[in-house]
Amino acid sequence: MALNARLDHRNPLVFDTHELGRRPGALQRLTRTVDAPKDLGIQGVIGVPEGAPVELELRLESVMEGVLVTGTARAQAEGECVRCLEPLTLESEADFQEMFSYPDADDRGRVIAEPGDDAEDDEDRLFLEDGLFDLESVLRDAVVLALPMQPVCQDDCPGLCSECGARLADDPDHHHDAVDIRWAALQGLAGSLEDGEKDEMSGAEAGVDEKQEK
Repeated sequence: MALNARLDHRNPLVFDTHELGRRPGALQRLTRTVDAPKDLGIQGVIGVPEGAPVELELRLESVMEGVLVTGTARAQAEGECVRCLEPLTLESEADFQEMFSYPDADDRGRVIAEPGDDAEDDEDRLFLEDGLFDLESVLRDAVVLALPMQPVCQDDCPGLCSECGARLADDPDHHHDAVDIRWAALQGLAGSLEDGEKDEMSGAEAGVDEKQEK
């Protein structure tokens, strides 16, 4: 990853590492509650609503090549049960660890003359900028990996009736009388015969009535 765009220290997801002073072994622990950024989750499935509180616990450790950030994010996610389509909420906890490198140091922490020359090496790396780092991309990746791809309201959710769409959890005895398609045509034929017999009987009764009247 190339060097970050200019970071704004007022952004709640931007953190300052100056207190560590580039002293390998120095530690800093932080807790912070931030508003969830947009699209924090799996779009159309489940995610943390934009602006919802996200609790962060961070451990910043200075190493030779940069700052190693280890943390946990906790938030309440909202989505829809994939079986019964009812809304659901669940407590999400995501752990992460990421290295933010000094832009002027190589993998061994040695100062290099012209940082950023090797684009291939920099592509997958995150960098500090003036002692600041932006946690948003790391947070987003961690939360997405921690969320279920197929969320359910409960492990044994029976889902919806395949015939009428009724929610089966609300009516455990819900069922439909099954008709064997092999007998359906015969049932229709039987109904036609019954109707024909009724018509014949009605005609015969009408004939008898006419004779009695004569």
